[in-house]
Formats: sequence, structure tokens, C-alpha cells
Amino acid sequence: MLPDIDTLALFVRAAELRSLTKAAEASHMGLAAASRRMALLEHRFRTTLLERSSRGVDLTPAGMALLPRARALLVELNLMQAEMSDHANGRKGALRILANTSVITDTLPNDLAAFAHHNPDVKVIVQERWSVEIVRELQAAEADVGIVVEGTSVEGLLTRPYCQDRLAVVMPLDHPLAAFEMLKFSDVLDDELITLEGGSSMTKLLAAQAVIAQRTLQLRVQVRSFEAVCHMVEAGLGLGLLPEQAARVLAKGLDLAVRPFSDPWAVRRMMLCTRKDGASLLSVSKLIEFLCHRGHLPEENELHQGSES
Repeated sequence: MLPDIDTLALFVRAAELRSLTKAAEASHMGLAAASRRMALLEHRFRTTLLERSSRGVDLTPAGMALLPRARALLVELNLMQAEMSDHANGRKGALRILANTSVITDTLPNDLAAFAHHNPDVKVIVQERWSVEIVRELQAAEADVGIVVEGTSVEGLLTRPYCQDRLAVVMPLDHPLAAFEMLKFSDVLDDELITLEGGSSMTKLLAAQAVIAQRTLQLRVQVRSFEAVCHMVEAGLGLGLLPEQAARVLAKGLDLAVRPFSDPWAVRRMMLCTRKDGASLLSVSKLIEFLCHRGHLPEENELHQGSES
């Protein structure tokens, strides 16, 4: 017979508080009842879980092995309860959206807030990923909607254009290039550069364009986050390369200038992606239609099967 949830919760509290007395109080039960529950739990597992002393309780090796599993089970049960509560309260849909950092720091937050206002019955869960990771999880049916940069391989997925960004340079205010309103990519190729790690779609694009220009990127630092790029620039380690809108948000409060690239390839489109079977779900279709009509790319709205590479 499996132990009941209340007893497992009591065990976790006792382990964390190192006191069965305090765990009993936190669980709103008497000490005698708590002791009986622990004794029953140890009987069911046929091993001692807690070593009791005048100073409190300590975990035995068996107790230490049980603790992370009990915690994980309680977390999963809480998530299940939250999801069922959403259904009970009329929030019958739950969409998992994966988006790249560019849209999360630009258009997506306000768009999702507006969607939630008009669709209170749909719960939206957003997680940040790189574009290639987003496609992989969509294909594995681990998410409902993804937002990736155009050019990412989206084989087997349906896509629609959502918005666009433009790549830009982040630099100290006193850098000579800060005197210009816009720059060409070739203007920065003699400088030491700070970019995202090599697996990001943006860094791959920049490297490809450097090859086309028959130049080499002078990469001094590669980091995983937009914020880290700006802090490296602030520290004087080089010029940062980021999407313009995200860079402008992050540069606020720092002594940094943001100058967009004028090169046509520096404008990147962001695509909404979903699986064929997912597009037929009402909550998914409502979200996609809503995002497509937010006015970021009003001229392009057709859904098509992706095969970009």
C-alpha cells in the first residue's frame, strides 16, 4: 500500500525543520498523531527514515533517499491541483508557448497580456528558449506554440509571420561609431565583439555574413543572455551585437549607445509555429489569430507548412 499524501508532506516538513514537533504544528496536527503517521510510514517502507533525539530528528540514509522523491511527488501533485482548479474556475485551456529572447523582450509580453484580457478562460505558460530548441520541443509535442527566427529549420510545422526585429550594435557612449545613427556590419568587423554563444541563430547569421564579406568575426566574449552582452560592453570588453529593441530596453540606465545595422539582412522576421494537429485546437488557433492581427506584420498573415533550413 502506498503512503498517503499528508503523511509524505509531514515527513518532508520534519526533514526540513529537523523537528517532528514543529512539523506537526505546521501540519495542524498533534504530536502523537504525527508520531503515529511517521511510524506507519516507516512500517510501510520497512525501514527507519528519521533518527529521533532530544535535539530533534535527523534523516537516515533511507530518509535521505526518500526526501527528493517525496518533494518531487508533492510538487507534481500541486501542479495537478492547480490545473484542475483552472478547470473548476472555468479556465479550461492551458497553452505552453516557447519563445526566443528577442520577442520576449519586445512585442510578446504586451501581446499576451492583451490576449489574456480577451480570453480569460485560456491559461498561458511562457518559457524562453533558443529557436532550434523551440522547434525540437514542438516536434516532440512538448509545447503548443513556438516563436522562432525565420531561417530556422521548421520541417513539419505550420508557420505564420508574427513580427520582426533588426540587429544592432551596443557600444559605450564615447565610442567613435556612436556618432552615427546607423551602421553597416562592415563598420564593426575590426572591433572586438561580444555575442551570444555559437548555438544561437543570431550568432550563426553574423558568422555567415562575415564569411560573405570575406572577413572574420573578432569574437572576444560569447555569453548566453542579452543582459550579459550589455554588461560585458559596459565593462569595456568590446562591442555587443543584439536585436535593436531588446538592446534599447537593456541599455537603459547604462552608459551605452545602440545603433542599428542598415544592412537588409539585419532585419529578421519572427515566425509563429505549431504542429499540424495543434493548429486545429481552438485555444491554439485563437492565440495565433490574435497575435497575427496585432499589427506587427499586417501585410503577411497566411499559414503555411514550414520547410526552411
